[in-house]
Amino acid sequence: MPVTRREVVTSATCLVAVAALGLPVTARAADTVDVTELMKPSPLGDVAMGHVSAPVTIVEYASMTCSHCAHFSRDVLPKIKERYIDTGKVRYILREFPLDPLAAGAFMLARCSGDDKYYPIVESLFSQFNKWVVQNPIPPLREISKQFGYTQQSFDACLQNQALLDKLEEVRKRGSQTFNVQSTPTFFVNGERVVGALPLEEFAKVIDKYLKA
Repeated sequence: MPVTRREVVTSATCLVAVAALGLPVTARAADTVDVTELMKPSPLGDVAMGHVSAPVTIVEYASMTCSHCAHFSRDVLPKIKERYIDTGKVRYILREFPLDPLAAGAFMLARCSGDDKYYPIVESLFSQFNKWVVQNPIPPLREISKQFGYTQQSFDACLQNQALLDKLEEVRKRGSQTFNVQSTPTFFVNGERVVGALPLEEFAKVIDKYLKA
């Protein structure tokens, strides 16, 4: 079923439990997946930051209602971007792994906006996490979306786009079934699994290992 206003509001009541599914910031699992399989574009197509020929690729599976994902987006990713992405060392790809209808709705708004606004909307939503991950999320979500050109009509149409919702579910299901993603955030650094929102320097150790290889 499409993500309707009723589903989004209802899902907000369980968000505290859902956010807890993100692992502690020190959690890691040292295993790898098939990089060729990992780099096949998602059913929605991947939106990437960084140079296509960067020696390191980070794929993150995240949920918009995951507090650890929000922490990573706010406090760690900007520093990784400055140190590695903007310097041509890392290519970063975010893939949708919504844990509830509200997270799916937020990702839908990012996708409906087009590739050029995808990361700005995701970053804005994560930075304002506490404003819209609430009991009644529709009003703050609508206000945030207005900053990116949404009208009442386009906002409602996006959240009722069944085809988009189906593709989001395909991305989530493939992450779960093919790459054994069980919680968010889960990262793959050149195929190596990294689970949890690690501090910058811990994450940098993983990246640097592949830059030195």
